[in-house]
Amino acid sequence: MLSFYTDPAFFIILAATAIPAVARGVFGRSLKGYGMAVSALFLVLLFAGSWEGTAFFALFVALGLTTTYVTLALFRRSHPHRIALYRVALAVMLVPLAAAKLSAVFDVNILGFIGISYLTFKAVQVLIEIRDGLIESITVPDYLYFLAFFPVFTSGPITRSRDFLAQARRTLPRPEYLELLSQGLLWLLRGIMYSFVLAPLGQWFMWFAPEAIGTASAAAFVLGQLAYGFGYGMFLFFDFAGYSAMAMGVGAIFGIEVPRNFDAPFRSIDIKDFWNRWHMTLSFWLRDFVFMRMTRSFMKHKVFKSRLTTACCAFVAEMALMGVWHGLTFDYLIYGLYHGCLLALCEVYQKKSKFYKAHKKDRWFKLVAWAITMVAIFFGFAIFSGQISTLLGL
Repeated sequence: MLSFYTDPAFFIILAATAIPAVARGVFGRSLKGYGMAVSALFLVLLFAGSWEGTAFFALFVALGLTTTYVTLALFRRSHPHRIALYRVALAVMLVPLAAAKLSAVFDVNILGFIGISYLTFKAVQVLIEIRDGLIESITVPDYLYFLAFFPVFTSGPITRSRDFLAQARRTLPRPEYLELLSQGLLWLLRGIMYSFVLAPLGQWFMWFAPEAIGTASAAAFVLGQLAYGFGYGMFLFFDFAGYSAMAMGVGAIFGIEVPRNFDAPFRSIDIKDFWNRWHMTLSFWLRDFVFMRMTRSFMKHKVFKSRLTTACCAFVAEMALMGVWHGLTFDYLIYGLYHGCLLALCEVYQKKSKFYKAHKKDRWFKLVAWAITMVAIFFGFAIFSGQISTLLGL
């Protein structure tokens, strides 16, 4: 089984398969067919030796194809029960991920495979956009390529079908491809530096700084815990941002501009700003397909009296779903609820506080807001890592 972005063999095979891709791009030839073939090769290597993972992946793809084309047929024919049946299709498409997350709690694997979390977002998004009338047709090869595009298969970023397929179908002129390739190579190098230099440094600091500080006093214990939390936050960022940057770089080699996933998140001056910079493809997906639809539904059915209450409840529900997506554990669930509550509080403060409105553009206010935001973010990392639950003995 080949591990993407960590196994030396991955980079060797990538280099070998990238050379023909670059040659095709430079000579202005289509990269779609070749990209599909290389993606198939990498998925074979990814699932090699895991018949269970292969079978679950094949079942997921079969469900995706079935629900997609059934839903397309329902909406083309304006079937009277198309909305109800679309919801059934949506539920069916969520079953593998739900089964995988639930079974993981009991240390077993039911329907789970590497990449299922990201593939579920893709498959569900296609169904939603068919329901919205944004996708009226999609070929089987296009659907499979969208799901199986190997640079983003295991760890994202989350691509959108219409944008991805528009790029895949287009043959780039040489100057455009060379520009994309040069940017991609820079992203690839940045990702390598993040993942193999800076992330290990963060991990080293996380483990050795608390040990060096010791626990001789209460102050030393607290300082050690802060050092651990800071080190973990740095490790998490550079590790994940590294994978995302490498995916952007590899995608560019194959003619696809993979969306950016991180944009200087530690410059955020409030928690909403943070989620516009951290794991951007996830937060934007949740915003577009969960938050916006939930608020519209709440307002349509007059669930709450005010728009502010509606937005706050949607924030909490959206981020709780984000926590569940990471896994059905206490730490992940609390992490999601924590950020949902932070977003709700931020929304109330920014909408209701006269002090905020009067000073939000002041430099001193931004500095204080940044410091508070960083404390909140790193406390969230401590929840996510299990550090808080360990300290509390949970």
